[in-house]
Amino acid sequence: MPDEREGTPEPDRLTPERVRLPLLTLITQQSLDEDYLHAAERRALAARTAAPDASEQAARPAHARHRVAAVVAVVFGVLATTAFVQTSRNEDVDAASRATLVRRVTDERERVAGLQDRIVDLREENAELEDSLTRARASHEAEVTRLRRVQTRTGYVAVRGPGVVITLDDGPPEIIDSEVKDLDLRIAVNGLWRVGAEAIAVNGQRLTALSAIRSSGLVVRVNKVNLSPPYRVEAIGDTRTLQSRFLDSTEGSWMLQLRDDYGIAFDMDNDDNLELPAARLRELRSVRPLGDDDKGPPEETP
Repeated sequence: MPDEREGTPEPDRLTPERVRLPLLTLITQQSLDEDYLHAAERRALAARTAAPDASEQAARPAHARHRVAAVVAVVFGVLATTAFVQTSRNEDVDAASRATLVRRVTDERERVAGLQDRIVDLREENAELEDSLTRARASHEAEVTRLRRVQTRTGYVAVRGPGVVITLDDGPPEIIDSEVKDLDLRIAVNGLWRVGAEAIAVNGQRLTALSAIRSSGLVVRVNKVNLSPPYRVEAIGDTRTLQSRFLDSTEGSWMLQLRDDYGIAFDMDNDDNLELPAARLRELRSVRPLGDDDKGPPEETP
């Protein structure tokens, strides 16, 4: 029984020989074959056009073969030299291109590293600025609150809130000294300040640190404005304690005594929605900046 493998051609046998040959050998063989073919054609053409003698016909093929071999060798040398030079140039170009790419990659990495360091620095600077902004906002809010408190207590801003209202009016005319005097108003106002009032107005005149309550004859003047009875003293403060603390104070006792001894009308009530106007600004006449050795204004307690 014949071996099946013997009838099966091997893969190398199926592949044409020209495919398995090296490139340089194939070029050489093809060049030689073509040169031989051209030489044979020229000899046949020469034989048809002229009939040389037998000696010339014997000499020409040998001479032609030597000449073709020399031409093939020269052509092969030129091709090999050209291929070598071109390969060398390509290698130089490839090497230069790789070096350029490596240098560019290195430069870009350094640039990216620098940008990353810059990002870190900017983030730290941003965090510091945010902390500074937070502190500045807190300080600003504290100063605004302090300014508002000062404006409220000095009277140069209108205010609204709960408080108490004291009403004083003259007593019967047949009773001697039954009129409400500037002293009576000053005692009532000072008593309200002492028991916790935050803002006070008398008949719409807002009281400040520069306000004065004086009498001009029988007329009471507040902030140089003539007032007439009944006198309405409005004080913003804690309604839970303001009235009771005033009545328990010396000033409250004075008001009760005026009512009992001179018939002066005295009334005190809570009011949940008092509105006090701002005081009129007064021009400063004599001021100087504080020096380093001067004590500043005392800090206000909340």
